[in-house]
Amino acid sequence: MAPTASQVSKESAEVTTDSFVKVLAESSNLKSVPTQFTYSNDSKGSYSDSIPIIDFSQLTSENPHQRSKALQELAKACEEWGFFVLINHGIPETLLKAIIDASLEFFELPDDDKRRYEAKSPSDPIKSGTGSVITTANHKIHLWRDFVKSYVHPEFHCPEKPQTLRDIVFEFSEKTRSVTRKLLQGISENLELEQGYMDEALKLDSCFQLYAANFYPPCPQPDQAIGLPPHTDHGLLTFLIHNGVAGLQIQHNGEWFNTNSPQNSILVNTADHLEIFSNGRYKSVKHRAVVNSEATRISVVMANGAAPDAVVAPAAPLVERDGRALYRPMKFIEYVETMLSNRLQGKGNLECLKIEDDE
Repeated sequence: MAPTASQVSKESAEVTTDSFVKVLAESSNLKSVPTQFTYSNDSKGSYSDSIPIIDFSQLTSENPHQRSKALQELAKACEEWGFFVLINHGIPETLLKAIIDASLEFFELPDDDKRRYEAKSPSDPIKSGTGSVITTANHKIHLWRDFVKSYVHPEFHCPEKPQTLRDIVFEFSEKTRSVTRKLLQGISENLELEQGYMDEALKLDSCFQLYAANFYPPCPQPDQAIGLPPHTDHGLLTFLIHNGVAGLQIQHNGEWFNTNSPQNSILVNTADHLEIFSNGRYKSVKHRAVVNSEATRISVVMANGAAPDAVVAPAAPLVERDGRALYRPMKFIEYVETMLSNRLQGKGNLECLKIEDDE
C-alpha cells in the first residue's frame, strides 16, 4: 500500500530531526522540502566573466615585470571583488581530487561514525552534523547540507575514519598553508607594509587553519531550501574547491553571481580578518551555497587565519595613514568560536567590531 501524504510528511519530519540530510535526500518518499528546511530564496544568479583570475606562478616569478603585473591584479581583485580564481598554484591535481574523494567517503560512513563528532561546544576541534541557521528566537531553519570540520593547524585534528582522510588533509593543509603565506606576502606588499610586519603581527608561523567539507545532496525543491545562507568567513583567506557541481554564489555590487572556476583551480576569497587588518581596504564579501535537484555537490574549504592567540586589529601603519582605526581588536580564536556559535548570521561579528564615526 502506498503511503499517505501525512505519512510521508511524518516520515520526513522524523528524518530531519534524527538523521543527516543525506538520509533524507535518499528517502524514496521525499517529494517536497519538509517545513524544517523551508528557506524561500531567489537562488538565480547571473554568470560573470569578470571574476579575477590570479596566476600564482607569475606572482612568485623572478621576472619583475610578471610579478609586478600579478601584484596589481591581486590588489584589484581584493579591492573590487574580494574573490579570485587562483591558477598555476602548484598543488597537484591528484591531491585536489583525493581530498574531494576522501571527504565524500566520510559522508558515506554509517551515521553512528559521524555522530561521534557532533559538536558539544564551539571549541570542539572536530565537528560533524547538519548545519542550521536560527532566524528568530523561536524558529530554526535547517540547511540542506551535511558537514565535517576540523582544526588542522597549529594543532592537527582529523576524524579517524575513513583512514585515508587524515594523511590527505594533512598534506592539503601543508600545501595550502605555503600558498597562503605567499599570497599574504603579496597582499602585504600591496598594503605597503614593511617586510615581516604581517607575519609578526598575526603570528603566521602558528596560523590557524580549518578544514571543512560540505555535502549538498539533490533537493526536490531547490528554490525552497538553502545550502548555506549569505555569510562572510572568519580568517584572512579562504580556499575552496569542489567536485565540479556548481553552487557557490558571491555578492558583488548588490547582485548575486554564480562562480565558475576552471578544473584544478582554487577559488579564494578575502575574509573578515583581512578586512580588519587592512582597516577596511579589502572587503570580506558575502557568499552563499545554493542547491540543485540534479546532482550532489561536494565542496572542500580550507580557512586560513591568524594564530589562535593573536589579537587581530587594523595594522598600525594603516591606522596612522587613515587617521583612525575602523575596527576594534579581538583575539582570533575568540572571534572564530563566537562566529561558529552564531550559526552564520551574515556579517554579524564583523559589524560588532566596527567603530562608528561618532565614537
